[in-house]
Amino acid sequence: MTKSTKFHHMRRNFGHMLLAPQVRMARAGLGISVRELAARSGVADSTILRFETERGGILAANLNRIQTALEEGGVTFLNADAHGGPGVRLKP
Repeated sequence: MTKSTKFHHMRRNFGHMLLAPQVRMARAGLGISVRELAARSGVADSTILRFETERGGILAANLNRIQTALEEGGVTFLNADAHGGPGVRLKP
């Protein structure tokens, strides 16, 4: 298996995992559907749904595209810390 075909959920810059619940929360916060996220990110809606429902892995490149689309829409992803688990925040 080549590096480009490995499935994983790692954040492109910081090495933190972007989790399926964070993607669901981000979509809910923006009020967009899986289909709308697919259009914004260029990732198939079936791929997004499979990842969100934790029924399969996702290519890092696709996860990065999803993350970028959500961040451009106004979402900030939060990592777990001493005050709570991973989450999302909407930019003002």
